[in-house]
Amino acid sequence: MFSAIYIEEEIRDWDRVREIVESFNHVPKIICGRYGEVFNRTNQNFRVQKEAPALILAKKYGNLVLPAPSGYGFEGGQSFYFSHMLNCIYDCRYCFLQGMYRSANYVLFVNYDDFRSQIEENIRSCDGGSIYYSGYDCDSLALEPVSYFCDYFLKVFEENPSGILEIRTKSTQVRVFLERPPIPNCIIAMSFSPENSALRFEHKVPSTKKRIQVLNKLQEKGWKIAIRFEPVIFENELVDNYKTLFEQVFHSLDANQLHSVSLGEFRMPKTYFKNAVKLYPDEELFSRENKEENGMILLKDTGSNSLQKLEDLLQTYVSHEKYYFCG
Repeated sequence: MFSAIYIEEEIRDWDRVREIVESFNHVPKIICGRYGEVFNRTNQNFRVQKEAPALILAKKYGNLVLPAPSGYGFEGGQSFYFSHMLNCIYDCRYCFLQGMYRSANYVLFVNYDDFRSQIEENIRSCDGGSIYYSGYDCDSLALEPVSYFCDYFLKVFEENPSGILEIRTKSTQVRVFLERPPIPNCIIAMSFSPENSALRFEHKVPSTKKRIQVLNKLQEKGWKIAIRFEPVIFENELVDNYKTLFEQVFHSLDANQLHSVSLGEFRMPKTYFKNAVKLYPDEELFSRENKEENGMILLKDTGSNSLQKLEDLLQTYVSHEKYYFCG
């Protein structure tokens, strides 16, 4: 699974580190000073490294809980995000991470107790509730059998019911949820694209069918489920393709029991977009006509007011109260 495991000197004897390392007896182990020595070094190629990434076990310092970007999520309190991991095991061609980082290696920050302290301090200081998004710099669930991230943080939020946790994912690694009772302040948000886009752009991601199946199990178990139709990539027959996807999703899931449903178009910071183009100069997605708004690159609509049509179509399945547009 990993080409090597790098371990920061400071944490080499931590119990969590030992548990992770013991699961990979045949993977080379390398001690380093700080993770940046490996992750931030020059002359790395994200595209090449993605073929055989290493795992870096590290301790994160500084502000571990940050304000969420404007328009990122749903309303319900002050919004924050936290990243226990950098990079994703999937290889979605539209992902901003490929333009953000030099390295495709995975960095797993194992000082969960420090994250917990800052989250609980935030929750206490926020009147009217607060929301915490994981999965901004990674997929929250994809590495769960190694990280035990959800296993740890579900307990944190169970003990702090005024804080809401959204776990953003494309993974089917949901055993941690099925083996315990649901908690009302946790939302499992799954992202979907139409089949033709998923096949072209979402490499290594579980199929739409498998993801819907696990969501159905989670919903039956009593967990709060959310659907994220992001990113919308404008192309021919867009509305028809999403109509097929909506029918597939809402035929299997109880729309009335969903926490929320969102749409969000493709967008990437201009600098990251340029880096991604350099990595994948032959990628058709990056050659499409685009526009710049406030330092972000967006694709131009190939149809006529396509987003409005998708919103109208989507709201034939879900109530207006459950829908929001992710800016």
